[in-house]
Amino acid sequence: METKNQSKNTRVGDYVLKSKLGESSISTVWKAEHVLSGDVVAVKQVFLHKLNKHLKSCLDCELNFLSSVNHPNIIRLHEVFQAEKCILLVVEFCAGGNLSSYIRKHGRVLEHNARTFLQQLGAGLEILHSHHIIHRDLKPENILLSGVDDEAVLKIADFGLSSILHPGKYAEKVCGSPLYMAPEVLQFQRYDEKVDMWSVGAILFELLNGYPPFSGRNNVQLLRDIKACKCLPFSQLILPGLHSDCLDICIKLLSVDPVNRLSFNEFYQHSFLSRKVR
Repeated sequence: METKNQSKNTRVGDYVLKSKLGESSISTVWKAEHVLSGDVVAVKQVFLHKLNKHLKSCLDCELNFLSSVNHPNIIRLHEVFQAEKCILLVVEFCAGGNLSSYIRKHGRVLEHNARTFLQQLGAGLEILHSHHIIHRDLKPENILLSGVDDEAVLKIADFGLSSILHPGKYAEKVCGSPLYMAPEVLQFQRYDEKVDMWSVGAILFELLNGYPPFSGRNNVQLLRDIKACKCLPFSQLILPGLHSDCLDICIKLLSVDPVNRLSFNEFYQHSFLSRKVR
């Protein structure tokens, strides 16, 4: 098995790697084809020598969870196999790319489209919640779209930082992507499943506005921006047209104090998700 610098059209198992879709410090994701059927899939190549104890635990969580679920809003795991120095996860290929590229292409989306995305995200998160899984890296890049048309289905992907966290318990490991990371994580405090709710709020805000709610050149500046915020920086172009339910769920998801932040059940039952489009 070659490293992540390998050329395309390399065969691994029953698959031919065609093109690189993305990479991180520990993995590379490829667009691939099955050599017999020609089916297009995505292959996540995880390099075992780059995994510390924490990341190995996260990988175990990812494999156990994905192998036990079959839900339209969670990326489907087809098979797992091991090659030299790496584990390969074969998952469904999403032709629509990720939500980040969607936002770059389309700009901010209309409120009713944002609601549809959030309803699908909530449906996927309900499965995580039922398995006591926290994702810890929810962001537009890790939310995929099944296709490029208006009927595309949203799918939660990349569970490489996920962990089991039972009710009433807390985690302490700092991980995630700063722009979508809850302030308690940025402050090295213990946290619970509500860190995912903050990330959902940041994603909703970005869908509506076309940019994330907070910014900073480093984590210190980012945290300073979050703490200094008296009201969320909604674009004045869209603010007058947003329904009060939309503003309410976004504000409550992005509550700096996790005690006041929506729990998953409060989020899932919020009127913004159930309200019919006028």
